[in-house]
Amino acid sequence: MAHPHDREILRLAVPAFLALVAEPLFLLADAAIVGHLGTAPLAGLGIAAAVLQTAIGLCVFLAYGTTASVARRVGAGDLRGALAQGVDGLWLALGIGTVTTVAGVLLTEPLVHVFGAGPEVTGPAATYLRIAFLGTVPLLLMLAATGVLRGLQDTRTPLVVAVGGNVLNVLLNLLLVYGLGPVDGLGLAGSAWGSVLAQVASAGALLVVVVRGARRQGASLRPDLPGIRAAAHAAVALVVRTLTLRAALLVTTYAVTLGAADALDQQVDLATHQLAMTTWAFLAFVLDAIAIAAQAITGRYLGAGDVAGTRAVTRRMVTWGLWSGVVTGLLLAAVSPVLGALFTEDAAVRDLLLPVLLVAALFQPVAGVVFVLDGVLIGAGDGAYLARGGLVTLVVYAPVVLVLAGAEVGLPVLWVSFAGLFMLARLVVLVHRARGDRWLVTGIGAAAAPAATAP
Repeated sequence: MAHPHDREILRLAVPAFLALVAEPLFLLADAAIVGHLGTAPLAGLGIAAAVLQTAIGLCVFLAYGTTASVARRVGAGDLRGALAQGVDGLWLALGIGTVTTVAGVLLTEPLVHVFGAGPEVTGPAATYLRIAFLGTVPLLLMLAATGVLRGLQDTRTPLVVAVGGNVLNVLLNLLLVYGLGPVDGLGLAGSAWGSVLAQVASAGALLVVVVRGARRQGASLRPDLPGIRAAAHAAVALVVRTLTLRAALLVTTYAVTLGAADALDQQVDLATHQLAMTTWAFLAFVLDAIAIAAQAITGRYLGAGDVAGTRAVTRRMVTWGLWSGVVTGLLLAAVSPVLGALFTEDAAVRDLLLPVLLVAALFQPVAGVVFVLDGVLIGAGDGAYLARGGLVTLVVYAPVVLVLAGAEVGLPVLWVSFAGLFMLARLVVLVHRARGDRWLVTGIGAAAAPAATAP
């Protein structure tokens, strides 16, 4: 290897990359399956996906926070304590998932109407979302269990489960959407049911692995209320951080709806935006592989008290993030002229998708650095700063994109605002923090001793 940290980064990042890339690949397949049902179902999927991803995204701390806390324990040599913290995260996921499921099913109609789309779009959106909320508990258990395994420096097991679960998802979607032989398809509802069933199977597989590991180390599987409360308290800052990111995505989707000239343009813009955002999510997952390695490595190094190693590996991971962004940007620009035909037969959507994807391609290097630094600070347990930084970027971005929508500047310009202004604001906030010393806290928790010096 050209650099001493490359082997360690790649050992964690490559399986994480393959697992993360599997999920959006199959999400793209879902979009293609639904897209051939028509433009209105695809637009409805876009609204439902925005709501569901927001609800699930707010709980991403179950993976990120668990990865950091478990990794710190591993670095300190406390494997039993690491698994005990992981079990606390699983119980927390179960509780939050149950509440979210009930609230989501009851509030489905108001949630989809928030976006102001017409009934031909909100009807399919409500159908999909009401069913999809039933998969919230398994989804959150998957997040928590994946975080435990990553903290244990195991990114291969989540890869195997992700590939198997998503293959099952595609097969179930094809069967339930279109039917087979004498069995009629369920249309958009079939896509939602297929995803829920695949999520249940994936969550079960991950839980088996974590529970076996806990039993081997003698960690209790019973709910520990003080541990669960501590995990919930530590997660508050990450929830705020994630809320600001999801709010930016929701504001963008609302701006797309607001900026359409009429009902037909609204369908085309929303369908195009859904395809572009799905593609963006795919590339984000690709770049996030290094960020996941950053969470696990940073937590372990700081847990072991190695500040110099933390600094060195951070510099190397930022370099990896930058060049990964360059590569993904060039690849997206190269394939953008043909991507539209894979998802829809609507010529208007295909034509509009091309300039939007080129905008997304242009800002991939910025995204690569942003995701890595975000992962480093999450691994360091610096959630409070990430929450404050998220609020700053949202305050800067939201008024601009809404003003642009009111001016009816068009979808490509709205994407310049999202991929450009929003991501550049995040870059400034993260680089400012990474250059300082306050995030370099050593020991097994956020309250441990700060580093006396920063090399």
